This record gives sequence, C-alpha cells and structure tokens, in this order.
Amino acid sequence: MSAALPTSSREWHLVARPQGWPEAKDFALREAPVTAPGEGRVLVRNLYFSVDPYMRGRMNDVKSYTPPFKLDHPMDGGAVGEVIASNADGFAVGDHVLHGLGWREYADVPAKHAVKVDASIAPLSAYLGVLGMTGLTAYAGLFDVASFKEGDAVFVSGAAGAVGSQVGQMAKLKGASRVIGSAGSDEKVKLLVEEYGFDAAFNYKNGPVRDQLREAAPDGIDVYFDNVGGEHLEAAISSFNVHGRATICGMIAQYNATEPSPAPRNLALVIGKRLRLQGMLVGDHSDLQPQFVQEVAGWLASGELKYRETKVEGIENGFDAFVGLLRGENTGKMIVSLDA
Repeated sequence: MSAALPTSSREWHLVARPQGWPEAKDFALREAPVTAPGEGRVLVRNLYFSVDPYMRGRMNDVKSYTPPFKLDHPMDGGAVGEVIASNADGFAVGDHVLHGLGWREYADVPAKHAVKVDASIAPLSAYLGVLGMTGLTAYAGLFDVASFKEGDAVFVSGAAGAVGSQVGQMAKLKGASRVIGSAGSDEKVKLLVEEYGFDAAFNYKNGPVRDQLREAAPDGIDVYFDNVGGEHLEAAISSFNVHGRATICGMIAQYNATEPSPAPRNLALVIGKRLRLQGMLVGDHSDLQPQFVQEVAGWLASGELKYRETKVEGIENGFDAFVGLLRGENTGKMIVSLDA
C-alpha cells in the first residue's frame, strides 16, 4: 500500500437527461472522498480519459446494449492511469493500467477490470484510441464484420475521427483498390488524402453526399464503414456494387435528434444488389484483441499507420470535450488529459 493518498477526487456526474443536444446544466463536477483500496482493488490516478459518441446514448433512460448512466453518480468510460495504491496481487504502485472508470481524477478499480499497459510500446493515451477500443472497432469492423478482401473499394464516413481514420488506413495496408472518406471540413479532407493516404475525400457540407461519393468512386464501392448514418448511408446504398457490405458502427448524425430521422429512402436497392448491412458492437470481438494489438503495434512501429489525437487539458473541461466531439471539433481520438 502507498502512504500519502489524496483525500478527494473530482468526478463528473450526470444530473439530468439531456433533451437533444447536451447542455452544461445536465452535468456537474463534484468532489468525492478517496479511500484506500479494498482487497482485490487498486487506486488509480487517471492520466487520460476517453469521451466517445456512444456515451450520448447512455445519457438517455432507455434500454440498450449497455445500461444508461445513473443520475447523480459518476459517469464511466475508458481511462488510463497510474496505480498509486494496490491491494491486489499482480499490481504494484507505478504500474500503468487501462480500465473503465473515467470521468474522474482518481478511480478505485477492481483489479480484475484493470489491464496493464506498456508505455514503451506506445504513448499511454494511444491505449484509449489506436491501440484501444476505437482501434479494435476499426479492425474488427473492417476485417470481420465487413468481410474486407483485397481489391475492395471502401467508403468511410466520419473518416477523420478516431475509428474512421484507422479504417481507411487499414484498408489501404491490406490492398484496397480505392479508399474514399468523408469529413466535415476542408482541413480534414486534406488530412485524409495527404497524411492518411486516402485515394479521395470530400467535405459532406459542400454538396449532396450522393453526388460527391459518385464522383469520388465512379466504379462504385464494395464496403461502407458507417459512422454517421442518415444521408451518408443512403448515398452508400446508391453507390454499392452487387454484394456490397456495410458495417453500421455509429450514427452520430442522429444522436441528438429529438424527432426520428427518415430511413434511407432507397432501401429497396438492398434486394437487387444483394447487400449486407450489419450492425456491430466492439465487445463482440474481444477474441481479436491479441491479433489486433500485435498487427497494429507493428504498423505503428514501422510508421505505416498514423494517428492523431485531440487532447483537452483538465478535468474541468470534460463536458466541453464531449460536446466538442459531438460537433466534430476533434481530429482523431478525443481525449481529456489529467496529466498535469
């Protein structure tokens, strides 16, 4: 056990269910006491925590694949930090661990839910992104769910985000014939082509997605990785070749809508084109984790796979980071840094 422990920890609580876009009044940054960890537990000083689009759904009181956040309780999510006190075999003070109790400065974590991470392989924040949940989402969604094969033409929406940027690069590394991305600014479009190696990219705000995709992929697409939904999904269905496959990973365009959004109006094309549209949850693909880490760590070491992070400093800015993510203000993985 470590001697001098902090006495309190700031943590973000959800205090009201957002209606539409989350507002500051729906959240509160509160202080909670810190105690020594009980048997089988470790106390972690969080260095970074993740904000992710799926968290918006957990703010609604609806039954879903993961339970909603409780009101007046600390929110959770991916975090990486340093063990400052241990009451568990196999964990020592100074170890770095990945765990699920983010949105707070200090976390009392069951050791069975903590995974040691190695700062010599990659920066610690990478375990929340390119080597973490978002990276595995890209890897499993492309290779397993979408059944990617060499020669496929791939379209990725939200392509400058944490998942989308990895999908496009992984497709190129595995022999895609063409990779097209959409993003929400001209600056992000430039990044996709010049740094991430996409063959083409467009700003979806500059015109109808269907027309821009058709111009970028004149021979059609075989795989669509959907992070956005709505108009993007409709456009992909129009551009699909026969036997096209879509991984439906996220629909960020609809997360803050207060009215149901219209479904793609061209769903009848699914029949004639014999399309496969499949939803995915990364938790179903944990068996790929060892293979994923080994292959992606190799790509990172060789410089073949590039990634960006948008870091917001300070726990007090956690809410702003989350809303910024929903507005597309991030390039790559959005992370809150507590490493002061």
